[in-house]
Amino acid sequence: MKRFILSMLLLLPLLGWSKIPDEEDIVRKIMDGSSPFYYTNLMMRYNNLEHMSEEEYHYLYYGFAYHENYKPMATNNAITDLYASMMTLNTEEPDREQMQYIISVCTEAMYSDPFNPTVLNMMVFAHGALGDKVKEEAYYNHLQGVLNTIMTSGDGRSDKYPMHIIMFSHAVDVVSSMGVEPKRAEIISRNVEYIPLAEPRRVPDGKIKGFYFDYSRIYRNKPDDVTFKRERTWQFNNLGVREYK
Repeated sequence: MKRFILSMLLLLPLLGWSKIPDEEDIVRKIMDGSSPFYYTNLMMRYNNLEHMSEEEYHYLYYGFAYHENYKPMATNNAITDLYASMMTLNTEEPDREQMQYIISVCTEAMYSDPFNPTVLNMMVFAHGALGDKVKEEAYYNHLQGVLNTIMTSGDGRSDKYPMHIIMFSHAVDVVSSMGVEPKRAEIISRNVEYIPLAEPRRVPDGKIKGFYFDYSRIYRNKPDDVTFKRERTWQFNNLGVREYK
């Protein structure tokens, strides 16, 4: 049950502010103690559930790639426990004890993956089920801020303008938040993966068959003994499936 259980917007509006991540700009600003985007301060405000701007979410999300806790290939046991709990979740009559457990396991999961959309979504649901409207709204704002940050980093309709992610699971969650069903991701290059849709999405200028995501930040932090191996849907000259290291 790796799905959003809240009724999400089909696609968050791509408003006037959008920005392709610029690594030099990000590093310079998150490490400058006098900058409004100094990372320690941004993360403190995020953890305190403060209201944040779209630009602040941008530096917060992509700046995490330079944080000591960023280990995108490490196993997050708390998220595994969360998925297991979601399988038994009664969304119509949520159990109070289970909601408290979900909040606990989500809090643990956010230590190494603080911007995981599924985790944030479950924090929204659990706090709402317990009647804490303040935290429900705060986590919803965080969820919307993270999704909007990813979706304004590129249109995702070609490998030239992919959406940028810092964890593989974030791409699947972004697609799911649009109200469409993603299929298995396919590696296109060392930097880009493609997630096809189970059913093409109709748009005014045609159909969207899938979305492209830049996973280069994950690649840069990949241990030497890890190999990304995902099937392509196309090959050159009948070559077999390639592995990217």
